[in-house]
Amino acid sequence: MGIKTFNPYTPSRRHMTVIERTEITADTPEKSLTVSLKKNAGRNAQGKITVRHHGGGSRRKYRIIDFKRNKDGVVGTVKTIEYDPNRTANIALVAYADGEKAYILAPNGLKVGQKIMNGPTAEIEVGNCLPLENIPVGTQIHNIELYPGKGGQLVRSAGNSAQLMAKEGKYATLRLPSGEMRMVPIVCRATVGVIGNGEHALVNIGKAGRKRNMGIRPTVRGSVMNPNDHPHGGGEGKAPVGRSGPCTPWGKPALGLKTRKKNNKSNKLIVRRRDGKALKVK
Repeated sequence: MGIKTFNPYTPSRRHMTVIERTEITADTPEKSLTVSLKKNAGRNAQGKITVRHHGGGSRRKYRIIDFKRNKDGVVGTVKTIEYDPNRTANIALVAYADGEKAYILAPNGLKVGQKIMNGPTAEIEVGNCLPLENIPVGTQIHNIELYPGKGGQLVRSAGNSAQLMAKEGKYATLRLPSGEMRMVPIVCRATVGVIGNGEHALVNIGKAGRKRNMGIRPTVRGSVMNPNDHPHGGGEGKAPVGRSGPCTPWGKPALGLKTRKKNNKSNKLIVRRRDGKALKVK
């Protein structure tokens, strides 16, 4: 796949780019693997907006993705590569030999007609899912479990992969896309390969209408609001923040404040943070 540009016949077209979805082989999803997706426009059960800038957007169905990949020993055949509006990665429809169908995240190099397999006996090939203890050190992996049997939680977005750095005792050490080094139980599963659609990060949205189609409403800077709407608001002309640091609309510190719990249980599993500093465990 590549990036497609346009002639600038309107101002919004000048910088707008899209992905040429040459590897997409089907336009409509498998009906049995889709469910309706209800919109809430960022509102909670009381009808109050708890997440700002959400609302509108194109209608879409949710595709049920098999993140667990626990159908062991049954050969599956890739039937289609499809676009998924709910995530950055493309997905692949897999038909297993026993008749069951499932969607998986489509890694780079996965082709229609290719055979894939899950379980400890699977070979080290792109698209196969197996426990970390059966994967060689140095392999690029994605869709990694944090807890055995829960399903993949780490490294699921387009173009990403983690690297298996070491295996020792009950844990395997991974280097995540952020640069963080983290230990994961060695019995957890992961899928071999790098997630496809890596050009996703290179797309220039180009116009506000595309953001609205995604369900993202406009964002307004706090510094142009009134003081009763935002702590940054008010003043004559282009006034500074007027506080020791930037704040959220509710007066809480923003932009750089660390919110991770200091006594988080998973601290002991993080070998090195993404800023390069080793984590001190008390």
